[in-house]
Amino acid sequence: MQRRRLALALVCATVFIGGGILAAQGEPQSNHAAAAASGMEVLRGATIMRTKGASKFTTTAPAPLAYRGGYNGTGVIAGASKVYLVYWGSQWNNNDPSGEATIQWNFFHDVVNSAWNNSVTQYCQGVAAGTIHCNGFGTPAINGPTLIDVWYDNASAAPSSPSQSQLAAEAVRAANHFQNTTQASNLTAQYVINTATHNNSPGFGSSYCAYHSTASSAYGYLAYTNMPYMTDAGAACGANYNGLGPKAGITIVGGHEFAETETDIWPNVGWLDKNGAENGDKCAWIATGKQGATAMVTLNGNPYPLQALWSNAFNNGAGGCVQSY
Repeated sequence: MQRRRLALALVCATVFIGGGILAAQGEPQSNHAAAAASGMEVLRGATIMRTKGASKFTTTAPAPLAYRGGYNGTGVIAGASKVYLVYWGSQWNNNDPSGEATIQWNFFHDVVNSAWNNSVTQYCQGVAAGTIHCNGFGTPAINGPTLIDVWYDNASAAPSSPSQSQLAAEAVRAANHFQNTTQASNLTAQYVINTATHNNSPGFGSSYCAYHSTASSAYGYLAYTNMPYMTDAGAACGANYNGLGPKAGITIVGGHEFAETETDIWPNVGWLDKNGAENGDKCAWIATGKQGATAMVTLNGNPYPLQALWSNAFNNGAGGCVQSY
């Protein structure tokens, strides 16, 4: 019961996001005062993927993921999973030097029913808070997506350095655009808000590479990801990581946020460990030669640089980072 009250507080915190200083959840920034003094936004109700070298969870910590109890019965994306790619602002017009939009589109089409993403299916909702292994109970997360759609919202310019509240508002506009105007339709949806090159949110490349969060709206709670233009950050967000090429971060980071949203739809009501790490956090930035190293993974016959995902079931239930399940 105590965990359910905590989950409600975290989701409701997102309802009131505004332009001021916001408090982090998930992987929190360690010094909010310093972040504020430097002009960097501090986030509320968001789980960040830290930059390479700054991640707290680069080692395969033994603590398992446990269910936090969900909110109104929802903790994972179960059922007909949907991913909506939003390219926000006229800054995208004829301006995608790394070809990130095409890479994203291909990745989300090829990841469905993949062995790489299949580990999410061991996590479920409809079980008691504190559950570590579903063992056939509850409703599992789906190895999705089953639908991918795109919106170029490019009639006018997006903010040049959008805040969390502005990104959340764009997710709400996207829900309206895609006609997901009920809570039911948004229980299986995630909105990836992509910002154009050199128009990224504060803290990108120095504090984090991306984050996923929750927006409150007349259409219910919405799961969204702030996906900056990844190659702008260079090596800090995956360029040439483990020798995987200058565009590696696009799918390393994108896959991280996608899988985390599947298993923790509204941070932090789904599956996390005792330190607040999700299935992507625990396996971020693992070097070549170690278990679960970030590597080139074949999806539907095509290669993508991807990090591993945490599996409670790996190694006879001891847990670990896996590239297939």
